[in-house]
Amino acid sequence: MDGKSARTPVCNIVTPVGMLGFGLDESITAELLAAVVPNGAPTAIILDSGSTDSGPEKLALGCMNAPRYSYVRDLTKLLRLAWKFGVPLIFSSAGGDGSDEHVEEMLEILQEICNDATNHHYSLKTIAIFSSVTKSFVHHRLHSNAITGCGPPVPPLTPQLIDSAPRILSQMGPEPIYDALTAHPDFTVLVAGRAYDPSPYIAFAAYASKTPFPTTSGPKNAAKRLWGGFAHMGKILECGGLCATPKCAAVRATVYEDGTFDLTPGEPRSRCTPLSVSAHTLYEKSRPDVLYGPGGWLNLTQSRYEQLDDGRTCRVIGGEFTFSRDEGRKYQVKLEAARVVGYRASYEGCVKDPVLIRQLDEVLEKVRAYVKQQHEGVEGNWELDWHRYGQHQVTAEDQPAEVFLIGEALADTQELANSVASTARKVTVHIPYPEQKATSGNFAYGLGGKMESELGPCAEFSIYHLVELEEGEERLNMDDNSNALYRQKVSVIGRGAPQKPQSLEAPQPSETVQPRKIPLTLLASTVDTQYPTHPKTLGDITRVLRSKNAGPYEITFDVMFSTARIYQLVKSSNLLSAAVIARLHDMREDEVIWSGFFDQALAWKATIPRTRRGQPVPAGGFMESDVHGSQKYIRLLNLPLPRKFVEKWDGVVARGMARVGSSLL
Repeated sequence: MDGKSARTPVCNIVTPVGMLGFGLDESITAELLAAVVPNGAPTAIILDSGSTDSGPEKLALGCMNAPRYSYVRDLTKLLRLAWKFGVPLIFSSAGGDGSDEHVEEMLEILQEICNDATNHHYSLKTIAIFSSVTKSFVHHRLHSNAITGCGPPVPPLTPQLIDSAPRILSQMGPEPIYDALTAHPDFTVLVAGRAYDPSPYIAFAAYASKTPFPTTSGPKNAAKRLWGGFAHMGKILECGGLCATPKCAAVRATVYEDGTFDLTPGEPRSRCTPLSVSAHTLYEKSRPDVLYGPGGWLNLTQSRYEQLDDGRTCRVIGGEFTFSRDEGRKYQVKLEAARVVGYRASYEGCVKDPVLIRQLDEVLEKVRAYVKQQHEGVEGNWELDWHRYGQHQVTAEDQPAEVFLIGEALADTQELANSVASTARKVTVHIPYPEQKATSGNFAYGLGGKMESELGPCAEFSIYHLVELEEGEERLNMDDNSNALYRQKVSVIGRGAPQKPQSLEAPQPSETVQPRKIPLTLLASTVDTQYPTHPKTLGDITRVLRSKNAGPYEITFDVMFSTARIYQLVKSSNLLSAAVIARLHDMREDEVIWSGFFDQALAWKATIPRTRRGQPVPAGGFMESDVHGSQKYIRLLNLPLPRKFVEKWDGVVARGMARVGSSLL
């Protein structure tokens, strides 16, 4: 089907925000729903609620990703919208981790909302899907050699790690959600446990289009494109309006019968464009071209992005999904867990004396030795280390700038951690050092009136592994089998009259805005941004330069450019490579997980292991200072540009080719 033909929509999806509990604009979400409901295709409000980005505490300690009040606030708005427009509400990874406890907590919140006098008209047929797994299941699969680490930095799983986990969750694919929707087409709300972020989007698109799992109808390539469209759409929408420029909270998608889909942001000032959408394909992933998930992988090497004539909508075409079993491989899902590894305490303050700052490393090692001496014979293990901010900066007078220190102690008990931190603070204040003049004290401390801070349990990711499933184990169990991986509970919440469910009859073709194709070679045609001559660093010549977690064990870097000419100049210069990122982060080139260019987004990407003292570590835990991974890009930002490259760059700028209109970004 060509871009000028009317297309038949199979579903519409509105995502109000990338994370339930983070707040949403009800009026903007209502406008997005009002725009798509008239096309007659089944419509749903779908959003994600989970992430490993904020660390392992949710899994280890049972806390939620946001305060309970935030979930009450957001769900009150979402139920009001769902009821007004007669569309279902679906969200996954309840509470942030998707544990069974937090699925039940969300059901309680829904009941509280319905109990409010203003909501007595609600009658919510609610499906809850649970995804926790038993330790006996994990032990058995480990014994059968059916479990592997999810990525090179993840250490092998051991029986001890299984036993020490308070809860173990399996990251469900779309199949259990699809099964629930098919079995209960009159549902109002679906609350899912831990799920692969795109799973509810894929499931609803398959359900609305009456496409069974796995597909057997039609040519194999057509089936791959259809499922590829579903998966690609879900991978983008689960982050809300981050695919727009400027980024915003809400976004909507209309999916068509061939897997093509259109994306439109909620904010009037924002636009979804070929560059902004293709750039999001790189976001928080190990690599941009092949994305693995439950039961298969999404291939985006042939993906295409077209601007529609409204200037705000982007059409996406060309993703392909391959089912693992079609290639003779087992269906795999990810297992996730975390454990408590000890207790923490800290102290913090500033060092301002330039004499001390110049020898700070040596002085802190003496502090560590003194703390060790004072705890000789004490039962229990402990560690002590420091976060140092500003240590290598200098003032205008070429003197060392002040250094902010956070001393962090980890120990087997809270009492021992408190003692280590307290002893370290006292000796940091009073330890002598060569050429000392300020003998009254070395350390400005006591922020907020605190000497030391008791930080409580220290959590660490312990299971982040792939497990092979037998045929059918990925599906929803309909027989209340407590040993099944995915189980459901169906209930009616509220005392009102039920709403009539949406029809799944095929809508008429939609006369939507048509694509305005913009080849990469023309992306520099509109003048808006002038690039500098004689740039000094990589940051001077990039449009986007960022870092982010790609799961708890990896950091990924995205470097994007504004024009095809600049991109090709960088690509042909050997300026960016696995060797470069390895050198910047003090590791061997063979330790780099992935490095390469992605033409669709005019981008280069690299992924490396998270490390501390040269060893792979997961996000969160002891001595974490950037759990999100979003400030790891600075070394790339400051990467010096070689003289020969700058000469070529200045030639491009002189010819007026290094300019790009912001309307195309």
